[in-house]
Amino acid sequence: MHNSYESPFCTRYASDEMQYIFSADKKFKTWRRLWVALAKAEKTLGLDITDTQIGELEENIDNINYEEAEQRERLVRHDVMAHVYAYGLQCPTAKGIIHLGATSCYVGDNTDIIVMRDALKVVRRKLLNVIALLNDFALKYKDLPALAYTHLQPAQLTTVGKRATLWLNELLYDFDEVEYRIRSLKLLGSKGTTGTQASFVELFDGNDEKIRRLEALIAQDMGFEGVVPVSGQTYSRKIDSQVLATLSGIAQSASKFSNDMRILQSFKEMEEPFEKNQIGSSAMPYKRNPMRSERITSLARYVMVDSLNPSFTAATQWFERTLDDSANKRISVAEAFLGVDAILNIMLNVCDGIVVYPKVIEQRVMKELPFMATENIMMQAVKKGGDRQVLHEKLREHSLAAAKVVKEQGGENDLIDRIVNDKAFKLTKEDILSVLKPQNFTGRASKQVEEFSMNCVKPLLDANKEIIGEKAELSV
Repeated sequence: MHNSYESPFCTRYASDEMQYIFSADKKFKTWRRLWVALAKAEKTLGLDITDTQIGELEENIDNINYEEAEQRERLVRHDVMAHVYAYGLQCPTAKGIIHLGATSCYVGDNTDIIVMRDALKVVRRKLLNVIALLNDFALKYKDLPALAYTHLQPAQLTTVGKRATLWLNELLYDFDEVEYRIRSLKLLGSKGTTGTQASFVELFDGNDEKIRRLEALIAQDMGFEGVVPVSGQTYSRKIDSQVLATLSGIAQSASKFSNDMRILQSFKEMEEPFEKNQIGSSAMPYKRNPMRSERITSLARYVMVDSLNPSFTAATQWFERTLDDSANKRISVAEAFLGVDAILNIMLNVCDGIVVYPKVIEQRVMKELPFMATENIMMQAVKKGGDRQVLHEKLREHSLAAAKVVKEQGGENDLIDRIVNDKAFKLTKEDILSVLKPQNFTGRASKQVEEFSMNCVKPLLDANKEIIGEKAELSV
């Protein structure tokens, strides 16, 4: 179809896997699984439900009769009751016990939790694989000196690998958040219209133990350790807000990475992968635009802003529930996951093929290194009898003069020649060049990479080695 709107998340960005998790099939099959779980639990606890009825329900979990459901919804204007009706058409023996004692949020909210859990597991897996790729990159380039920046101005030296650990470290924070969210998610359970379980009090003649066991059985059937202890009709919308805050955190880390990559590509120090037939610009054939990193930045911006939606929804729920969450929720939660999925797909692609240009990096280092080495040069001159205070002032004057040549005249940094020609220093050019070795100015960067990888990253990767090695192909 080319005559109606299609979400770019589906046509350009998100994976088929993540799209399925937020699909109608996943949603309505989960509704039916929940209805089966409810019926089985109610039978176990003594209600008049037969194995034949449950078997009929189980046989029809996957073959959803959408046409009948859609026709019914147009008539009754209620999606859950429309699907109860459609399910009943396929299960005539069981139709009288479908949704017994439940309210709409039994299937709606429990499904939303299940969907978020499954989506978080995909995010977790892809995030781990990005971490693995960046860890390999950091170790490979742990010794390569590079300019480090404060205020986007050259400061001291770092290494290419050390900078990669900064990206990695933030992703590890995000991974911890994802782990916590998966671990802490609980089903709504079967709480009833206002969360009091009044309908189940009626069904089970006030037997509190059976009502509690009902929820435990449903949770076990759906793969959860438990249900929320209290609720209104819905689970607290704060859960959506917290999950999307976690996704926003991933977007923030990804945007930091992509912006750094874009700047480094403008310096010609590093590049994202560039395919053989890729076109960088319609007007300038020589260009190699960082389109993947730009797309990460763009999608991350969307996810970060989108995370505000459930925050407002959580803040404005009235008493036990209102329906002003519904339209916003079904868009904002899905698109946040689709956005992060797309971001991680691109990061997998980029991190698997980052191109590094050591000669350019070295050239840029050597243009700035004389300024950074002034203290070492001063100490060397002091050892030859120079006055530290006098030399400090002379170095300040020579540095300003050399910077003026670079900035105002477009010339080369001539600080070394100025020092050699100043008799106060008593240094030859060879003396100074012996100091100007970039690896002498990177501090513990290389060791920090090794320690960080060994102590923080490797244990995580070792514990998840069965899912490491994922690649990602981009649609466009």
